[in-house]
Amino acid sequence: METATAQVVPEARGGMFRSLRNHNYRLFAIGGVVSNAGGWMQRTAQDLLVLGLTGGSATALGVTTALQFLPMLLFGLWGGMIADRYPKRRVLLVAQSLLGVLALTMGALVVTGAAREWHVYVMAFVLGLIACVEVPTRQSFVVEMVGRKDLPNAIALNASSFNLARVVGPAVAGVLIHVLGGTGPIFLINAVSFLAVLGGLAMMRTSELTTPEPVSRDKGQLREGLRYVLDRQELLMPILLVAFVSLCTQSFSMSIALMSSEVFGSGAASFGLASSVFAVGALGGALMAARRVRPSRRLLIGGAVSFGLFQIATGLAPWYPLYLLLLVPTGIALISVNTSANSSVQLAASPEMRGRVMGIYVLVFTGGAPVGAPLLGWIADLGGPRAGVVVGGALTLLGVGAAIMLTKVIGRRSHATVRGVAAAAAGAR
Repeated sequence: METATAQVVPEARGGMFRSLRNHNYRLFAIGGVVSNAGGWMQRTAQDLLVLGLTGGSATALGVTTALQFLPMLLFGLWGGMIADRYPKRRVLLVAQSLLGVLALTMGALVVTGAAREWHVYVMAFVLGLIACVEVPTRQSFVVEMVGRKDLPNAIALNASSFNLARVVGPAVAGVLIHVLGGTGPIFLINAVSFLAVLGGLAMMRTSELTTPEPVSRDKGQLREGLRYVLDRQELLMPILLVAFVSLCTQSFSMSIALMSSEVFGSGAASFGLASSVFAVGALGGALMAARRVRPSRRLLIGGAVSFGLFQIATGLAPWYPLYLLLLVPTGIALISVNTSANSSVQLAASPEMRGRVMGIYVLVFTGGAPVGAPLLGWIADLGGPRAGVVVGGALTLLGVGAAIMLTKVIGRRSHATVRGVAAAAAGAR
């Protein structure tokens, strides 16, 4: 059984791909590569389907994205609680099966010509509902496969898989949509891709999983999770930093689109090239992170500051080739923040609280998009795309400072409260 000590991390064996020596994680990673590729293919098909059904409505595209993120904002904390209450592998088997059925249903509607705009809206919302449970469960399940010593490496490899799929998936989807004559087959392909995940989960060796005892149902568990984070600076610092920085990181793809089209006058192909260059940088950053044994606060803060500075530099880049060049270190800095924060939070959380802690982490990580994207879009409308990107970089730097200050302030208040309670108890005796 996994112990609750959170700060001591055993020394890990070297090697960029050391987590793949673990049988269970190897199955998990193979399934993840296939599913991530299918997921990015479906995202591309979904966007094209919405545009096709609505006559090119950007508003409809925004509504679809908002509906997919909304459930996480509303119910994300409860998803983390479910991850603590039930065996995570079983929860993932159910969630992945539902995602596969959802993709299969949408594919059948599109192929038969029955798909309508509201179908996509419903699919996006239901997908978001499932993600409320699936994402924190999947994130907190990694340590049960590889143990604490290889957790940072496994998280970095997961990020590598995600960003590799981000480069390859949309390109493959574009080719297949052209060859197969529509978006419907892409949904069906993604549905089949879930078999790789389900097969990997089913073939895992249960005896090699370090599974904590599920938390029994009780009142106040959500508040308990929030108090747990507030009382621990090693959790509060990375979560606050991600909360502030995600306002800009989650909308950076929008910034790439605006810079490519409106500043440099490039077409769709150039926008795709810029997105791919950024993803390549993120992939490189993830592979670099995989070589590290453990994260550090210096790396977390340094990565966030670097992302803010490089974001400002991309907004000021005078030429498109220089802009592309700057996107590489920007991607590296962003993925350094994400992997360091994720690893730090999971290593600092006790096993029985990890699901709720990751629910909070995923909530603040994804919650930046609905706030940051409209804000930076409004600034870009007022002062141009460059102003939006530069202000976004400045807000990132301010967010780092705010996270550090708030962590210290909350930490001092927490310590003062503890001292007050202890003094009161001593006086009562």
